Amino acid sequence: MLNQLMNLTLLGINHQSAPIALREKVAFGPEHIGVALTNLKTELNLDEVAILSTCNRTEVIASGASIEPGEIRDWLAKYHGLETQVLIGSDYHFLNEEAVHHLMRVASGLDSMVLGEPQILGQVKAAFAESETASTLGGHLQQIAQATFRTAKKVRTETSIGRHVISAPSTAVNLAKRLFTDISRCNALLIGVNEMIELSAKHLIEAGVKNITIANRTLDHAKPLADQISAQIIELDMLPEQIVDTDIIITATASSQPLITRDTIDDALMRRKHKPIFMVDLAVPRDIDATVATLRDAYLYSLDDLQIMINENLAHRLAAAEQAESVVQASLNQFLTGQRSRNVVDTLVSFRQQIDLLKNSELEKATSRLQAGDPADKVLTRFANQFTQKLTHGPSIEIKKAAAEGELELVAAITKLFNLPGGDES
Repeated sequence: MLNQLMNLTLLGINHQSAPIALREKVAFGPEHIGVALTNLKTELNLDEVAILSTCNRTEVIASGASIEPGEIRDWLAKYHGLETQVLIGSDYHFLNEEAVHHLMRVASGLDSMVLGEPQILGQVKAAFAESETASTLGGHLQQIAQATFRTAKKVRTETSIGRHVISAPSTAVNLAKRLFTDISRCNALLIGVNEMIELSAKHLIEAGVKNITIANRTLDHAKPLADQISAQIIELDMLPEQIVDTDIIITATASSQPLITRDTIDDALMRRKHKPIFMVDLAVPRDIDATVATLRDAYLYSLDDLQIMINENLAHRLAAAEQAESVVQASLNQFLTGQRSRNVVDTLVSFRQQIDLLKNSELEKATSRLQAGDPADKVLTRFANQFTQKLTHGPSIEIKKAAAEGELELVAAITKLFNLPGGDES
C-alpha cells in the first residue's frame, strides 16, 4: 500500500445504501458546508477533508493519521442530531486506493442513480472547491481531486456513456425537441408536483423552454417549484382552458381517475386549428385517457412507451460503462504509479540526507584529530571504521530481527538491493 494513501478514508451514504428519508437527514446545504468542514477537521484532528453532498449521496473524504470510518460516522450523526445507530448498515466506506477508485467512478457517473449522468462531475468539482475555500484542502486531496477530474473527462471523451438519455423526463423532452422546430417557443404544462415533474421542469428549461405552467390540486405545494423555475400556477379545474394554449403536457399525479379526457383534447385541438399537442403521461394509473392517442395531431406517450426507448438507450450505456470502467482502472493505475514514484524520490532524499549526516559527523571528528596533530593514516582508518560501523549498525539490527521473525522477503530484498553473494539462490 502506498504511504501517501495510507491515511485516506471515504465514508458515505447514497441511493443504493439508504432511502431518501435518511439521505435527506445527513445532507449538507451549500450554506452549511464551510462550517461543517471546519468542524469535522477540528473535531477529528484531520489533515484534510472534503464533503460531497447531493440529492443522492453524502460522502466524506478524509485524510489524517489513524482515522477510523466509525469516527466519521459518529461525527456525521452528531452533527445532524442523529443517533449513530441510525446510520449503521446504511453507510459504506473505502480506504486508501479503494477510496480513490470509488471517487473516480462517482465523478465518471458510474455510481449514479442515472448511469452516466453528467451533472455529478460538476458536483464533485464544487465539493473540492468548497474544501479549498474552507482551507481544509491540502496537497494530498488536491492530487486525488485532479486525478479524479482527469479520469471523468477521459470517460466523457473516450466513451459514449453520456450520449444516450435513460430517464423518463429527459426522454420526454428529447421527443418534444424532435416534434417542434423550435422548442424554446413552446408553452409547457406540468401537472402534479413530485420528483418526475421537477426533473421534467429541469430538462425543459435546459432545452430553452421559457413559458411553463404548473397545475396542481394544492397550489401551496406547487409554489416552491414554481418560484424556482419562474412558472405560473393553476388549479386542476382550469386544465381545459389552459390546454388550448399548451404545446407540451407532462403529467405525473397520484390521481385514481384520468385528469384529461379525449373530449378535452379534441376540443383543444379544434380551437388550436389542429396545431399539435405533445403529451407525456408519467402517471400510474394514467392521467390522460389512452384513446387520446387516436386523435389526429395528438402525440401521446405513456410510461411504457418511454420505457422501450429507455431500455434501448440503457443497453448502449451499459456497453459504454464497461469501457468506462476500463478507463477508470487505467487512470487509477497511472495515478498509483505516479504516487509510488513520488514516494521513492522522497525515500531516496531521506536516505541520502541520513548518510550525509553520518558522514559529516564523522568527518568533523576526523578534521579535529588532524588539527590536533594525530597521524593522517590513523585518522583516516578510524574515520572509515566509525563511518562504516554507524552506517551498518541500524540495518544490521533490522536484518537480524527480520530473520528471527521469519520476514525472509525483507532479507531477500536487502540481498538483492546490495547485490550480496547468494542473491540468486532460492
